[in-house]
Amino acid sequence: MHNNAYSLLSYIKYWLIKEDKYSLQSPFLFTLYQNLFRFLHARKDEDQDIEMFRNQLLSCTKSIEVKDHGAGSKTVNTPKRAVADITKYSTSNRKYAQLYQYFATLTPAHTVLELGTCMGICSRYLSKVTHGQVYTFEGSPEIARVAKPGQGYDNVHVVVGELSDKLPPLLSTLGKIDFALIDATHTYEATLRYFEQLLPQTHPKTIIAIGDIHWSREMEQAWEAIKNKPQVQLSLDFYECGIVFFEYPGAKAEYVLDF
Repeated sequence: MHNNAYSLLSYIKYWLIKEDKYSLQSPFLFTLYQNLFRFLHARKDEDQDIEMFRNQLLSCTKSIEVKDHGAGSKTVNTPKRAVADITKYSTSNRKYAQLYQYFATLTPAHTVLELGTCMGICSRYLSKVTHGQVYTFEGSPEIARVAKPGQGYDNVHVVVGELSDKLPPLLSTLGKIDFALIDATHTYEATLRYFEQLLPQTHPKTIIAIGDIHWSREMEQAWEAIKNKPQVQLSLDFYECGIVFFEYPGAKAEYVLDF
């Protein structure tokens, strides 16, 4: 059973130490953080088709078989789950989906990976700002079937199957990766393994996002291990996700930011 009290304590800790733009001393970080909110404001009326899709899923009472390869869901953890429940409890909200968009735009955004498709909400958001291809991985065939986007999302490729089987062979064909979102499995061992598998194919402008970094003690430990990797020069904690940079004009740094 997942400890929801632990998540609450983690949020209280985050709330106590988070910083806003006025406390940031780094000009690079101040500009990056300010531009994030400018990006959100500029796109406040964009991508409404994705939110219409989300609302359709939230209204869907149909149940599907879920093949879970990871730590499961804190709220609905049964083999058969309603599409509406999966969407409500396991997808990123609009604000965080747009946050991922923003950080993807800071890269060349030619090769973008999403580890953990879920209902395809973030896949669609990332597709809108990707100049090349989005490769999204989903371990549950029924979820992948519902999530797979149609017309207008020709650059999204859904890879179905267990990540440990599907990720290495695809990586061997891709070359360098510009942006990646790790939001699958939610265990210490798997999260760290995925990050380490991506590392050889990063470049200085690559940005990697890790979802649910405070979801459990294991995920917090994985986040700490990732931040401490020598290749990581800057890490940003937005509570529901962490962002890491491999290039930063200053000494290695980590920040907890209000969002």
